[in-house]
Amino acid sequence: METIIVQLPGPSRPGEDGLGEPELLHMGPGDVADFGRGTPGSRTVPIVLPDPGISRRAGRLEAAEDYWRLSNYSRDIAYVVENLEGAGEYLTIAPGRIGAPVPFEFSRVVLPALGGSADFKVFAPQHAYLDEHSSPGAGELTVHPYALDATAKYFLVLVALCEPRLRDPSDSVLPGAWDIAERLRPLESCRGLNRSTVNHHIDYLAFAKLRLDLGDDGNSRTGVKRARLVALALRFGLVREEHLALLPPRRRPVPQESGA
Repeated sequence: METIIVQLPGPSRPGEDGLGEPELLHMGPGDVADFGRGTPGSRTVPIVLPDPGISRRAGRLEAAEDYWRLSNYSRDIAYVVENLEGAGEYLTIAPGRIGAPVPFEFSRVVLPALGGSADFKVFAPQHAYLDEHSSPGAGELTVHPYALDATAKYFLVLVALCEPRLRDPSDSVLPGAWDIAERLRPLESCRGLNRSTVNHHIDYLAFAKLRLDLGDDGNSRTGVKRARLVALALRFGLVREEHLALLPPRRRPVPQESGA
């Protein structure tokens, strides 16, 4: 099971549905991957940042059990790790720092470059959270098989996806990516949501957080992913009726005035 997923910089690969799919690097506990400019003509580092202002080997990622570490090989330049789910929260990794632990689930690693900056994204889907029935000091903690962060944006997407079925179990129509973006956009943290970012969160939920087995057919069909996500989330109580309070109030239809 992977600890982190790195979204590699560079152009996306064309997917089966015609949309671009980012290239991903999956890393499990103990795996390491260097990043930097690399050597021209050969991929000497797994994470290539092709800017002449970046060292050939600028640093290293190391996957741990449920988090990851970042090493900065520069002697005089700090790197920044941004929390993509936070309100401007970030870490500064000092020059020469080895194995700095990163606690964020959604991160962007930013390096200064001649072109302004270079970056890549790191996702840590296996973050562990304390179960409400666990008591500290009572032996080994139970790791939840579906560790979801109710404060994360992907969880809001999941709640909005499950909303119709929660309000009416007989409702078989699931919202599309654009519907979910419109539903969540009144929230301050979701002002920038669009169809593409919602689909990204759906993929993250399907493949990283809830680890759905969709087979060959499900990988390219968003409808299959949405239906399976809702079925699993409701079946195991990952999304419940009380979570609807996280969504913005529903708009009431404006009554039409009858003509005289």
